[in-house]
Amino acid sequence: MTGSERGPRERMVFSAAQLIRRGGVTATGMRDVAAHAGAPRGSLQYYFPGGKEQMVNEAVGWAGRYAGNRVARFLAALPEPTPAGLFAAMVGQWTDEFLASGYDAGCPVAAATVDCAGTSAATRSAAAAAFATWTGPVAGALEEMGVPAGRAPALATLMISAIEGAIVIARAERDVRALTTVARELGPLLDASVVPSG
Repeated sequence: MTGSERGPRERMVFSAAQLIRRGGVTATGMRDVAAHAGAPRGSLQYYFPGGKEQMVNEAVGWAGRYAGNRVARFLAALPEPTPAGLFAAMVGQWTDEFLASGYDAGCPVAAATVDCAGTSAATRSAAAAAFATWTGPVAGALEEMGVPAGRAPALATLMISAIEGAIVIARAERDVRALTTVARELGPLLDASVVPSG
């Protein structure tokens, strides 16, 4: 969905996610979001009667759905889906973005968690739900590739945790080294978790 296909509310949620991933929740003001979205400031109260917390929580939810939906697209692009291949594609999205656009934007869910987990139970819950929305499809994909059902959720958590940590390190170092390292080192472990059928 392009920006022109989104209504004002959807544009503001998307814009909030983009601004949060660059500056965190504290630096993201409601007026900044409206300006970024090209929406009238008067619409903020209409669409987000719960104020900034509601907007942040919806942006976090959007980010979780976006990440979860990307899993199927990554799999579809792989000639032969493997756990290591899926993980490399997930990592590659971030590597490509950093190399093309710089290191100024990270994950909005992680940013909201760092900024708000200790002060907003609602945002902490929204972030936990967003991570679950991402972990679920990863675990499902691993199961479809032959990872035992009892192990797939733990490996999905490991994959996402490794990506999130590598994103933080990459932004600090302004280098994709951490991302390429986690893809290289975890790939064999992920593929070794597949139980051959028959």
